[in-house]
Amino acid sequence: MANRIDYETMLNPAQLEAVMAADGPILVIAGAGSGKTRTLVYRVARLVESGSPPESILLLTFTRKAAQEMLDRAARLSDARCRFVSGGTFHSLALKVLRRHAEAVGYDNSFTILDRSDMEEVIHSLIPAIQMQKAAQRFPKRGTLANMLSKAANLQTPVEAVILEEYGQFVEVAPQIEHLGSLYAAYKRTHQLMDYDDLIISFQRLLRENREIRAELSRQYGHIMVDEYQDTNGIQAEIVKWLAHERQNIMVVGDDSQSIYSFRGANYRNMLDFPSLFQKTKIIKLEQNYRSTQPILALTNALMGQANERYTKCLFTSRSGGDKPMVVNTKTEHGQALLICRYIKEQVAKGRSLDDVAVLFRAAYHSFELEAELTRQHIPYVKYGGFKFLESAHIKDFLAHMRVLVNRDEAISWIRILRLVKNVGLGKSQTIIEWMKKEDISPDRVAAWPGTGKREGGLKALGELLSHLTARETTPRKAVERVMAYYLPILKEKFDDYPRREKELEQLLPMADRYKKMGSFLDDLVLEPPSSTADVEPGQRRKTLTLSTVHSAKGLEWPVVFIIWVMEGRFPSSMSYSNPLNLEEERRLMYVAATRAKDQLIISYPGEESPPIWSSYQRAGNGLSSFIAALPTDLFSHECGSTPTDRDRGGDVKRGDVDRFKAADRSSPFSQGQKVRHPAFGTGVVSRFVADNKVEVFFKKAGRKLLHLEYTTLEKV
Repeated sequence: MANRIDYETMLNPAQLEAVMAADGPILVIAGAGSGKTRTLVYRVARLVESGSPPESILLLTFTRKAAQEMLDRAARLSDARCRFVSGGTFHSLALKVLRRHAEAVGYDNSFTILDRSDMEEVIHSLIPAIQMQKAAQRFPKRGTLANMLSKAANLQTPVEAVILEEYGQFVEVAPQIEHLGSLYAAYKRTHQLMDYDDLIISFQRLLRENREIRAELSRQYGHIMVDEYQDTNGIQAEIVKWLAHERQNIMVVGDDSQSIYSFRGANYRNMLDFPSLFQKTKIIKLEQNYRSTQPILALTNALMGQANERYTKCLFTSRSGGDKPMVVNTKTEHGQALLICRYIKEQVAKGRSLDDVAVLFRAAYHSFELEAELTRQHIPYVKYGGFKFLESAHIKDFLAHMRVLVNRDEAISWIRILRLVKNVGLGKSQTIIEWMKKEDISPDRVAAWPGTGKREGGLKALGELLSHLTARETTPRKAVERVMAYYLPILKEKFDDYPRREKELEQLLPMADRYKKMGSFLDDLVLEPPSSTADVEPGQRRKTLTLSTVHSAKGLEWPVVFIIWVMEGRFPSSMSYSNPLNLEEERRLMYVAATRAKDQLIISYPGEESPPIWSSYQRAGNGLSSFIAALPTDLFSHECGSTPTDRDRGGDVKRGDVDRFKAADRSSPFSQGQKVRHPAFGTGVVSRFVADNKVEVFFKKAGRKLLHLEYTTLEKV
């Protein structure tokens, strides 16, 4: 039996307008936390209640689970027949249609679908047909090749353009990859195969070229709804256009301010261009927010007010009270980690649960220092997006070279570093380890293994590295630099995504700088390593802090949200400066991060940290993110934190008002022409002194830099 719904009581005015809207094209701009899903659920219930046959209603989402949950909710609200609404993904709809009409695109109806692993296997099998020159640069691995071909297909752009934009390390073999793409396409057609990308591309072609099939689908689906429309790509937007071409009963729901998946091919312009596709579009804005306090919404409204292209909307809430968002300069990355740990311990002592707090960041490696400190202070956490610091293969490889010096009998680390040596496999590794233990051989004499021949020449380089690491004057910082020089060539050969992994290894440099002994450095990193997400029992999950990339946090919410590393070159990423469209997506990403907070938003940045030394697009200056710095100062409170010294690392991060943060008055300890070393820029020479305790240094690799002596680390050489 169907239940009568009191829509006016259950929905706010804007939601009610969207649910009760008459036929025709409708664009629902649903701000963060504004009840987007609720609106779609009630719209489905309303259509069924009004007499539309369930099978004539199409609900397109990005996961089958999301569609099923919406239809189940609608069925519980109103009518069990809502479960018979056609709900699913673009790919599932494409498959359903192509099974009936495959011959129209040159396939048999019995074509086979390639999953991701099958796709990689086929691509790999075709590589010998390219006839690569022996002297050619290394070729991408099968997973990387699949990513390249898939993104080119989704963007409908040449593979070479994708390589130039995202895989610069493989530019020299771009023609061969293009050729491989052609071979892969021919192979699929010959063997009646389609991968996931082919499904929607073939569906798009079918709708574009076949008027009869278009008309058939238009008759079948009298009402169409699309969720998360801002995440559609160009192919999906065209599919929507053709499906609704005749009846025009189409409702798309989304938020252009939350379009953050361009790396998957999503195009935020689909939201902006919708009214031009459907001339009589009715635009409805959902602006009442049910998640955040008004001070948080005031900041996020102003943040998107800076965007170049957007639908103007102003989120508001009926919730009263709430603190202003807090912006904290923790001065150092370690201070940032200590600030979060101190806050968490204070809140837990007051009765707040750990799962009420989330720490969000732009890139997975931004949390490495924090992960180490959380582990040291025994604060449990789960991480979403990227690998945990100590679980990454390249981090384990890297640290293993130092671990064998602290514990010569550490067989696991010995196996890791020996297997990185060319022509030394597992069998030889175990033989070498047994020989060293039996003969009491020191690590730096590993190349003296009696079985060493020309094929195992890499053992000599490993022995030289270990010899340098055992020198008495080698600090943890110097040890990291030595291992970096040795390991980077291995990293580049082992991983296709080595540029990202190299950035992550760079994070070990400032961490090692705070230690005098190798053992202490490794202990804080590797003792009691954090458990993986899968190890957390359901009953314990509520007591676990959440760390997440912003991309992985979309759609979620927490009472308290920290956003860390909110500074130029990090958030926004330095790589976005070269493209205004990328910079605008970074702004939207910041908006998504900030709108995850319900009650309290804390934005932090280590203002004294040096710019990333790996960045080729680093701007002048490295302070607070321009996204936040450009906001009216009355929207947030700005505080400054001082960090404890290495002697009292477990202490609190002291915070004070930014106006009380003054530089100490001291005379310069350096002289003109003196040779100095900077932790990020390397060695240089003092060229001149500037007013306000600043010094100009000409660095051998980084060029001329103006540094403030109070906020930088310089040592005499």
